[in-house]
Amino acid sequence: MDNHTYKRLIYQVLDHDPTHDDIRSFFGRFKGLLDARGLKLHGITTDASPLYPQPIQGVFGNVAHQVCEFHIIAQLTKCVLKAVAQVRRELKATMPKLGRGRPSKRKKKASRQRKRTQKKITDLFAHRYLFVKHHLTKGEKKTLSRITRGLPHLRRLRQIMDEVYRLFDRRCRMDTALAKLRDLRTRVRRFKHVGETLGKLFSPNLEKALTFLDDSLLPATSNAVERSNRRYRKMQKTIYRVRTLGHIIGRIALDMIREAYLHSRDQTLATLHRARAMQAIEPRAG
Repeated sequence: MDNHTYKRLIYQVLDHDPTHDDIRSFFGRFKGLLDARGLKLHGITTDASPLYPQPIQGVFGNVAHQVCEFHIIAQLTKCVLKAVAQVRRELKATMPKLGRGRPSKRKKKASRQRKRTQKKITDLFAHRYLFVKHHLTKGEKKTLSRITRGLPHLRRLRQIMDEVYRLFDRRCRMDTALAKLRDLRTRVRRFKHVGETLGKLFSPNLEKALTFLDDSLLPATSNAVERSNRRYRKMQKTIYRVRTLGHIIGRIALDMIREAYLHSRDQTLATLHRARAMQAIEPRAG
């Protein structure tokens, strides 16, 4: 997909899980089309799959390879949410058990403690999105401070997520972002509990996700491809026959034909609308 015009350039439908040979063959076919038109590829954006680096290097050489920012952040947020869920389970294990019989002073105290713990568990579940949301309002910051009272490692996770979001700020260069990343990794290593949770922070894909900072034309995400794939996955759920290899290929080809005529069709519609508007104005002028 051309990530600027959102047009599909080339496609291949597989009836099996892709391999390095499939990706290499696909890229080789695409490079042949570019060479035939005298075009050159300056950058490519993919997800974090290990299938792409080797074929890209073999077919296109040292072309700029951007790993999708969305996929990297999604992996980190998933780790953070798992950590919050683990804290909820640990809190649930500390809840005192209440036996039967008339409540004594000791049981009343345990009952109050149980209610407080259950309230904290409920708050952590209801407001778990606050640990991964990009921008927090003042009210949300107060809520986060309240529900993490007595849980400093969860506050630390939120601070680390803020630092992660700052890495992808277009206003800084890649060298600056890499320096911030080194400092962040050093900080995370000091806290063993947090470091085990955020193992994805040490993935080499994170450096590749910052490539777009030095290239204003290189897209940070692969949303164009993902949006197109979601269209066909949704279609397969609603239209039963769009499930076989032949039907999927036919649908993609039809979409590419529509995209090829889209510009001329828009010009025709605009001309017809102008002509209709002029016809509506002429009787009034007379």
